[in-house]
Amino acid sequence: MEDKLFLFLAIFITIIIGWGSLITIGNTVSSNINVSDKAIHLTAYLIVTLCWLIAYKNKLKILKINAYIVFLIFFYGIIIEVLQATFTTNRQFEIKDIVANTIGIALGFTVFRVLTQKNF
Repeated sequence: MEDKLFLFLAIFITIIIGWGSLITIGNTVSSNINVSDKAIHLTAYLIVTLCWLIAYKNKLKILKINAYIVFLIFFYGIIIEVLQATFTTNRQFEIKDIVANTIGIALGFTVFRVLTQKNF
């Protein structure tokens, strides 16, 4: 049951990341909260990595699956950046976004490894 919940969350968050990255931003309401765009990238990719890894933690050949998951999430982030550059008018390709995504993925993988070593 837990695996299915995390699989649902992983799919949902993956879709939200794609949607949020590709929508047209109109007039936004200004806020007193100043959050770095890179912190949002890092956090989103940390969470989505954790969800995907937890969803597949009980599968055979766990290290191979984990490597695929990490690679696919990284590749997904690059695809989103390329799509921003080609299909949106108010978004752009940024290497710093890819770096923030990669740090989030690495942190997500590290947290997952620490949790699974403690019999998660």
